[in-house]
Amino acid sequence: MGSTIDGLVSGLKTTDLIDSLITLQAGTQSLLKAKQGTASSLVTALQSLNTKVASLAEQAAKTAKASSWDAVKATSSAPGVSATVADGAQPASLNLRVTAVAASQTSLVTLPSAGELGAKPSFTVTRGGQTTTVTAATGAMADVVAAFNESGTGVRATAIKVPDLDAQGQPTGTTSYRLQLTGTETGTANAFTVALAGADGAQPLALETTRSASDAAITLFAGTASARTLTSSSNTFDDLMTGVDVTVSAVTASDASDVTLTVASDGAALRSLGSNLVSNLNLVLNEIGSRTKSTTSTAADGGTVVTGGLFSGDATIRFLQQTLQSEASAPVGGVSPADVGVVIGKDGTFTFDQEKFDAALAADPAKVQTILTTVADRLATTAKGASDTGTGSLTLTIQSQQSLVKDLGTRISDWDDRLAARRESLVRTYAALETSLSNLNSQSSYLASQIAALTSQQS
Repeated sequence: MGSTIDGLVSGLKTTDLIDSLITLQAGTQSLLKAKQGTASSLVTALQSLNTKVASLAEQAAKTAKASSWDAVKATSSAPGVSATVADGAQPASLNLRVTAVAASQTSLVTLPSAGELGAKPSFTVTRGGQTTTVTAATGAMADVVAAFNESGTGVRATAIKVPDLDAQGQPTGTTSYRLQLTGTETGTANAFTVALAGADGAQPLALETTRSASDAAITLFAGTASARTLTSSSNTFDDLMTGVDVTVSAVTASDASDVTLTVASDGAALRSLGSNLVSNLNLVLNEIGSRTKSTTSTAADGGTVVTGGLFSGDATIRFLQQTLQSEASAPVGGVSPADVGVVIGKDGTFTFDQEKFDAALAADPAKVQTILTTVADRLATTAKGASDTGTGSLTLTIQSQQSLVKDLGTRISDWDDRLAARRESLVRTYAALETSLSNLNSQSSYLASQIAALTSQQS
């Protein structure tokens, strides 16, 4: 509409004038938008902080658990023996010798020709007291191999080209394929036989075994009256010691010493409990510090403008910061956490002194555990109280700011409607003004012409 009324009669730039008036009246809306932008930024910053506080609560709770300090690791004096530890494992030592490793059966079979096998040859595999029927699509070697390799047969098949031998065992110069069958599981209980079904019943096939199915075997307390031998169908001996599984992969040489398994406290794991606790704590404190730090800028008149960070003046966050710093540095039983490696700096953040921690752990493990579990428990309680999804102080602050953003959005939208109505009113007003001026001009022209005509008649 502005283009239809600009300067029609008055010569005024009516659209620009209306825009200026609307801009002046939109000052309140601009303030609301600025406030909404700040509130939205604060919500994002609070959510980021809350995530870090929740991570601190999780790590602190882990460090505070007594079971976390039971961490052990197993080492072996020989590469042919390894061990894994689970919950409940305790420091211990054991000597053993590996006398056998578990193996699966591997056998070669010379099959009759495809014509002798028949259209759809059927085999039976007997393994561990169970019999499985294997039926090939044709008598061709490829189809026989495919049939054995189907799931559940207990064996894997491969066609292998080998030299043919004469009656004296000498190569004839020709080759043929033989069927190699390999058990899918180790242990003597998984040895197998194979028979070919025929009109006269199942006929056992001659198996040329190249590797027999065998159990793994270890000897404990070798060379003593208490010597004992354990066997396993696999190469793993479950719970050989409480919470310790032992896996063997090579026989101990006759001239080699016994293999020594040692289960000892895992210093690296315990060190991680302390260092991870400090790292998570610092993530929270650094986040608060960076969001609280003021920035300076230069005003139009050359003066300095100091602007506080998003968290400046927020009592909830300031209290959280001070509480965490106090809890992480407060003595436990008269001993400072700094004595076991948790050291507070001048800037209020913490460092983990590995050298101090290792020395304290070596001197008195129980003391280190007591101090760090106490500190961790304090931090876990505070962090959980701030980040809890239902009642956490940070969570409630975030919800409050989100409500504010939503309310400001509604008010901004209301101002859009109000300003649109005001613009429409101004457009109508100025349009009416141009119309009135046009009418006045017309009347003025008419009167001027009438006066001119009267003057002409009189003269």
